[in-house]
Amino acid sequence: MKGIVFTEFLEMVESIYGLETVDSLLENCDLPSGGAYTSVGTYDFNEMVSLIAELSTVKEISQENLLYSFGHHLFVGLVEAHPDVVSSYRTPLGLLNSIEDHIHIHVKKLYPDAELPQFKVLSKTDNSLEMIYSSSRGLYALAHGLIVRTFEHFEKIVKVDYKLMNENGTEVKFAIVQHG
Repeated sequence: MKGIVFTEFLEMVESIYGLETVDSLLENCDLPSGGAYTSVGTYDFNEMVSLIAELSTVKEISQENLLYSFGHHLFVGLVEAHPDVVSSYRTPLGLLNSIEDHIHIHVKKLYPDAELPQFKVLSKTDNSLEMIYSSSRGLYALAHGLIVRTFEHFEKIVKVDYKLMNENGTEVKFAIVQHG
């Protein structure tokens, strides 16, 4: 998993819970990297699993809610790191519709070893999008947070429904409807 995901996660934890919580997470999790992350590095996905599980336990927040919040936070960090990617879109639906054909191609150029989820668009109208999220990591709640924050970035109101297509959340159908 790319280091920017780890650095953004720890930044979110610090901004919400403080530096002591970050230090506690890094101390209490068995992290082969030692918790020393750089945005351009690549780290074991299981380290993120450990960090999320520990934070969930300590703060008594579901992992799903943490991942959703993190997706919301991560959008801002990704836009700051790569403003040109988002600025080329005029609408949130246009951006989401182009994840596979444009955004993930751009990401792969920057990070050839990145393991990205897949988003298959099933249908699109002027105000709606239906797509399937697929990832062996099952981080659909993170994707949900990213989707909602995308609409907020464009100052649009959205309703997002999702349905797990399997028990472990590795395939999820998102129904997205923009209002206003």
